[in-house]
Amino acid sequence: MAVAAERAPGAAVDENLLVVRDLVKHFPIRKGLLQREVARVHAVDGISFDVRRGETFGLVGESGCGKSTTARLVTRLLTPTSGQVVYDGQDISTWPERRIRPLRRDVQMIFQDPYASLNPRRSIGTIIGEPLRLLGIGDREERRTRVREVMERVGLNPEHFNRYPHEFSGGQRQRIGIARAIVLRPKLIVADEPVSALDVSIQAQVLNLLQELRDEMGLTLVFIAHDLSVVRHMCDRIAVMYLGKIVELASGDRLYDHPRHPYTGALLSAVPTPKASAGRGRRRVVLQGDVPSPVAPPSACRFHTRCWKAQPICSEVEPPLESKGPRDLAACHFPLTDGEVEALTERPEVGQLPNE
Repeated sequence: MAVAAERAPGAAVDENLLVVRDLVKHFPIRKGLLQREVARVHAVDGISFDVRRGETFGLVGESGCGKSTTARLVTRLLTPTSGQVVYDGQDISTWPERRIRPLRRDVQMIFQDPYASLNPRRSIGTIIGEPLRLLGIGDREERRTRVREVMERVGLNPEHFNRYPHEFSGGQRQRIGIARAIVLRPKLIVADEPVSALDVSIQAQVLNLLQELRDEMGLTLVFIAHDLSVVRHMCDRIAVMYLGKIVELASGDRLYDHPRHPYTGALLSAVPTPKASAGRGRRRVVLQGDVPSPVAPPSACRFHTRCWKAQPICSEVEPPLESKGPRDLAACHFPLTDGEVEALTERPEVGQLPNE
């Protein structure tokens, strides 16, 4: 699908705020005195997806699958090796830094670690107001007023304007990060596992806050996580990543009710169930072996080395991400059948899937 680099004057507004096409990011590994490149880490290897205006788009997968790298590519904290990142009709994937800086007004990021993402030598008022200062928005007093308003909105006491990050709990620090992200009133926020480092009770508060801000400010969210229950609660559509590739993309309900890719099925089978429903149970898929190295990923389907349904074609021909049902996309030669999905979600025995 071709995407125009610049929007024509007077053209209709596209329903997609963000369009990613064939996005690739490889990190070179260098050795020796001359620092010659000896290998490459295939962090992101040709992914494509769209994010609609006002939507919460989820990105899930195991640690090391490329989720955080994708977040940094979308926000242009990293420059892609190849591919396109189209924001609001403009291809920003090759923009130089001088053109990227004004984009920060519209595209912001919430980082995973609330401890490492804040400068310990600056007060939280300075941290939250820094984007306003860098972009020359308002005078000093106007910036202080807006920062206090934003602090109050995210549940922080404005009287703590001059306190430092070490004086706050983990949940409060993540609220500081959220305040820094929304102070510019952006259109798109990329949240990179914003609750993974927090206690469960605090996670619920932060997730509810993000939903409220999305509705109030008309935000578009790209929400990255490895907790599937959190993603289902937050997201309209979900993309599942494995070793730098998107292997399935569907609405939240469709993904949970009828996963198509064996990897997605394995992830869902590992989601804990309430004790009250333990009598119904479900079959658990235990994947064998470790995740392959992104330096030398498997040929064709990257999941075939751990997949119980793998056939010779899986190691020879890469399956395209294509329709496997109404509004479902999956990259698999042998998608899950209705019987296998039922085994994952309803049957009481704990064991292996049919065909395993």
